[in-house]
Amino acid sequence: MGAFAAAIDALFTDPNLGRNATYEPADGGSFPVRVISRRGDAITEFGEARLWSETTRFDVRVSEVVAPRPGDRLVLGTETFVVQGEPVRDGERLVWTLDTSPP
Repeated sequence: MGAFAAAIDALFTDPNLGRNATYEPADGGSFPVRVISRRGDAITEFGEARLWSETTRFDVRVSEVVAPRPGDRLVLGTETFVVQGEPVRDGERLVWTLDTSPP
């Protein structure tokens, strides 16, 4: 395991950052994962208008979710989120960022 992979694993297993969740692929089944959530506001420009919206993004390790797809679900406690748009990997190819929305 390389230094970057070890650092990523340390972040995800940290009880202050990582949280337990369940990943549910759209084609069935489910399995436990660790996630780091980011719930920030986003400003999107559309012509002359600036639109404010809440966002919910989750980082998951590629080692846990090999091929996430739009329509997959992530369950965190009592909340369920649906993956929207194409997931994006980091430069080291260790972490997926999933843009989600409520179902």
